[in-house]
Amino acid sequence: MQDLDVIADPAAAAAALDPVRARLLAELRTPASAAGLAERVGLSRQKVNYHLRKLEEHGLVEPSGTRRWGGLTERLLSATAAGYLVSPEALGTAAADRPATRDRLSAAYLLALAGRVVREVGGMAARARRTGTALPVLALDADVRFATPADRAAFAEQLAESVTRLVARYHDEDAAEGRWQRVVLAVHPVPADAAVGPPREEEP
Repeated sequence: MQDLDVIADPAAAAAALDPVRARLLAELRTPASAAGLAERVGLSRQKVNYHLRKLEEHGLVEPSGTRRWGGLTERLLSATAAGYLVSPEALGTAAADRPATRDRLSAAYLLALAGRVVREVGGMAARARRTGTALPVLALDADVRFATPADRAAFAEQLAESVTRLVARYHDEDAAEGRWQRVVLAVHPVPADAAVGPPREEEP
């Protein structure tokens, strides 16, 4: 089972976003049979089998062995990944293919860049899995708490300057064997309901 899979096919995206099928995918992080799933989600075995066939048709679940139960042999299935992302590619021509603005302080610009990362890296990761090769990527994630808006503005300016200098230092326009790489950085507020910062100590 993969840690993460990116869904680019519109029909597969529709299948994964169906509430019942999304619940089944979550349950199938651990291999299970149709009968076992039916008991967990409160549906008939026939309905569960129908939804599982649709998920299997789109490559979202796969066989995971068999199990003997009460004199019968049950077919076990598991999700192909522990979690899924839907690529903007699944929206076809309606997708945000590239940022419509170059305003680095625009939320729309940030979201368009994030969508492009999902589309491009998701596609390359799938090809890398098929060929058994490694995809050279790097990701950094950090939380920072600014004392004032002025500190945040200064941080953003220094970050932009530092990255510009680093890119200029290593960029070689004429490298015969070179390969283009994208560098995407984002700074955004953390949602109020998101976990962040050091774990809090429980009160005695």
